[in-house]
Amino acid sequence: MAKSLKMLFTLLVLSVLVVACSTESPASDNGEESEGEDSGETTVGLSVSTQGNPFFVTLVDGAKAKAEELGVELTVVDAQNDAATQSNDIEDLIQQGVDVLVVNPVDSSAISSTIESANDADIPVITVDRSAEGGEVVTHIASNNVSGGEMAGDYIVEQLGGEGKVVELEGIPGSSAANERGEGFHNVVDEEDGIEVVAQQPADFDRSEGLSVMENIIQGNPDIQAVFAHNDEMALGAVQALESAGMEDVMVVGFDATDDAVAAVEEGTMAATIAQQPTIIGEEGIQAAYDVTQGEEPKESISVELELVNE
Repeated sequence: MAKSLKMLFTLLVLSVLVVACSTESPASDNGEESEGEDSGETTVGLSVSTQGNPFFVTLVDGAKAKAEELGVELTVVDAQNDAATQSNDIEDLIQQGVDVLVVNPVDSSAISSTIESANDADIPVITVDRSAEGGEVVTHIASNNVSGGEMAGDYIVEQLGGEGKVVELEGIPGSSAANERGEGFHNVVDEEDGIEVVAQQPADFDRSEGLSVMENIIQGNPDIQAVFAHNDEMALGAVQALESAGMEDVMVVGFDATDDAVAAVEEGTMAATIAQQPTIIGEEGIQAAYDVTQGEEPKESISVELELVNE
């Protein structure tokens, strides 16, 4: 009898041990599964200089589409072309603890201290379309603006046969896009003895500013042959000013290939525009942000191809 009780007790102990082993969670001894559960969704903050410009609307659309494809949670903030607003927006994103920041700077110099704040918070920063002069940036994604400025310069020189008076409408002073497009343009026209740049003034990448600045320039320069604007919005403003002054034969070349500009080229009111691909710039920005969160190291800079649109 005592021997039977001892055997029964042993069986009970073994049963308890078997049940305990069978109810233990498989994940508790599987490091990979635990890490996957803790990784969460990638969060990206995108600060864009303005949503009042069709180019940046398209860039944001590209970013949103790529974010949806990759399962990235994307927060977009609009600086409305104000450097102080952009700084405040990005500080808010830092406080929210986003995984990566994608920044399209209003001002390439003023953005530096804000990027340094992100660096201090160990948040990787990617710049798109416009670069930053300071702070640590993982990668910069943009068209080759110097090359685009040279394309515009080459086209104007060719169409004018190497002789003529030209106006340059510049973008926001201090922005890398304005600096680089102007640099490329002057790389070409300054080498032509017959080309004279009779006026170069900023119109802040804005159509109404382009109209106003061009109206003033026309008063002192009624005999110009061509206008190069650092973006299409200013170019379209210049077209309006020239039409009002009865100067429809002046050649206008823009930059960006927005829908309005391409339509103007097709109608013949603009001669040409340099086509960027804002959708791809936005997509590449989010792809790079996602890659960074996966431990990959993007190239220092990613260049998106340009194209001359003149028909």
